[in-house]
Amino acid sequence: MREIEGGVTAAKGFQAASCAAQIKYKDRQDMALIYSQVPCKSAGTFTTNVVKAAPVKWDRDQVRSGKDAQAIVVNAGIANACTGAEGMDYCRQTAEAACKALGIPEGSVLVASTGVIGMQLPIDKIVAGIRKMAGELEGTLEAGEAASRAIMTTDTKNKQVAVQLEIGERTVTIGGMCKGSGMIHPNMCTMLSFVTTDAAISKELLQEALREDVKDTYNMISVDGDTSTNDTVLLLANGMAGNQEIREKGPDYAAFVEALHLVNETLAKKMAGDGEGCTALFEVKVVGAESKEQAVCLAKSVITSSLTKAAIFGHDANWGRILCSMGYSGAQFDPEKVDLTFTSQAGSLKIVENGVALDYREEEATKILSQPEVTAIADIKMGGAKATAWGCDLTFDYVKINADYRS
Repeated sequence: MREIEGGVTAAKGFQAASCAAQIKYKDRQDMALIYSQVPCKSAGTFTTNVVKAAPVKWDRDQVRSGKDAQAIVVNAGIANACTGAEGMDYCRQTAEAACKALGIPEGSVLVASTGVIGMQLPIDKIVAGIRKMAGELEGTLEAGEAASRAIMTTDTKNKQVAVQLEIGERTVTIGGMCKGSGMIHPNMCTMLSFVTTDAAISKELLQEALREDVKDTYNMISVDGDTSTNDTVLLLANGMAGNQEIREKGPDYAAFVEALHLVNETLAKKMAGDGEGCTALFEVKVVGAESKEQAVCLAKSVITSSLTKAAIFGHDANWGRILCSMGYSGAQFDPEKVDLTFTSQAGSLKIVENGVALDYREEEATKILSQPEVTAIADIKMGGAKATAWGCDLTFDYVKINADYRS
């Protein structure tokens, strides 16, 4: 398995386009279209928020229907959430416009939206954007990158990745793009993530692979503790790599799952590291746990602690906040057995052993915590289970960005 250049257009048969539809933003592209030359198996995971945006409901129904999918239409700026029957009708009109422009079967279009909640989509602009993009589809890496930029809202950078592997003497590619910077505390997946592959795999195993992998990737990130109304991960497989279809669990399925995990983990980390206003990706590893569930609970409690996030922003080795957040997580452990270590490109420093601070230099700790990627490792010495979670620091700019996001 190897990482390659590109994103959603890296796999065979996938094309992309983007345009400036002026849905909300007036100075940038704000719509993207992903298209497969042949029908695809589709898989998806969606927000657990009781308040679900219209596109979430639309995509959930499409994935569950068993119908093939062939295109995804995405808009940025307006979320089409809390929009009632009118919002659902706009999903239908969006899909119908794409089917007509692309000449593909009814029911084969997925839709996604991100942005302000409560506003209705300007459907005339959406339809015009679809018509424009349908005539500009390309399978180039540049088209894929432009699409990844068009779905951004408060993101400061586009996010994409692609990998290749060999399955049955055939080269299989998996590529993806995502957007996410704020309102990120998934309990299924992320804000928006779109993954494409030319692998031939059954719909059942495609769905299982995605469902299981989000537990260790998108479900393990948090920026601000808010689970979005629009969280969606979509995975399309068109089979154009020509491998023998994966229909059962075995070496080929395991290889596919490993590659999918790399794509999803990379995208998840890119989102956590681009949290609104943040200056650092904050990684927390809990090792020596009695169970995976215990490790997950502890790691996520640390990355969601506002006090810990603020300390990371200040490059302050305030380890008491980490132990405190572990203590209220609900997971049971012995705090007098915990070792805590900070690591980054600047070095590694154990600051706590068996629950007690060691004699370390604050200057050295500050140097390690001043890097753009910082890791805290907590060893609770109870067993062999472990888990990793990703978050970011909490800065002044986070409040500035969200104080006037709607207006």
